[in-house]
Amino acid sequence: MTITSDGAAPDRAAATATATATATATAPATAVATAKVDLVQVTEPRARFRDLVAAEWIKLWSLRSNTWAFVVGALAVIGFNVGTAWDTYRYWTAQDARSRADFVRDGIPLSIAFTANAAMILMLALSAIGATAVVGEYRTGMIRTTFTAVPARRSVMAAKVCVVTAVTTVFGAVVAAASFGLTQAVLSARHIGVPIDHPGALRVVVASALLAPVSALLGMALGTLIRHSAATMTANVVILLLLPLVFSADRHWAAVVDHALPTGAWIRLVDADQQAVAYPWTLTGAWTVYAVWALAAAAVAVTSVQRRDQ
Repeated sequence: MTITSDGAAPDRAAATATATATATATAPATAVATAKVDLVQVTEPRARFRDLVAAEWIKLWSLRSNTWAFVVGALAVIGFNVGTAWDTYRYWTAQDARSRADFVRDGIPLSIAFTANAAMILMLALSAIGATAVVGEYRTGMIRTTFTAVPARRSVMAAKVCVVTAVTTVFGAVVAAASFGLTQAVLSARHIGVPIDHPGALRVVVASALLAPVSALLGMALGTLIRHSAATMTANVVILLLLPLVFSADRHWAAVVDHALPTGAWIRLVDADQQAVAYPWTLTGAWTVYAVWALAAAAVAVTSVQRRDQ
């Protein structure tokens, strides 16, 4: 059969209409599929906590000032302790016989192992490092970038708390152990050094070591609340140094405040000869003060960012 030109035109029109209808029908499905592909491509997995910890670790050590702060702080603390031991060694013969006989019994070797001046330097240095870990990011604006990339603010601050706590705990342990070992080595030249198993020696080392993370966490909490370097450092000095001087242990209410401060807890823990005071308190109470300050400071640092703008 022969197809004329008049019959071919309707067939071609029908085919064209069919193709157009098919394309129109499949267009929405294609658009939906493309949108799904684009959605899959732009959606990123939620940050894992260990990734946040790794990021905070990098940020902590990316600043040279932090490294120098740890090095200089360690040398200053150890230097004060060893210097006190050296003075004792040098002028040992100038002491009277009774003082030399009661030297070890009165716990003086342990007081030299970690002196009050060294503890003061440790608290100031570590509280400054803890504050800088937070205030530095607010000053540079990096905290905004961090919270934009990771909206879970509490997770970010929890990771920061974990990193600072771990680093400062190791730092405190190294400094306290080195101070004890070096000071007792110097004193042993006069046969007045004590070993680590001497009554109260291990407690002095542990209490001095844990003073580092407690101070750092306090600095972090104050930095999160205040967010200004000068004001945060001032608050650190007031809580760690000035308040213990204002609230003495002569009156009951003042003694209660003094016992509730980190400095007062450290003094009680390193008191080897248990000097008589008007209102004594227990070692358990001093350890509890350590724990409460650390936990409370960590909680403030983690939770306070949730309700405040960057």
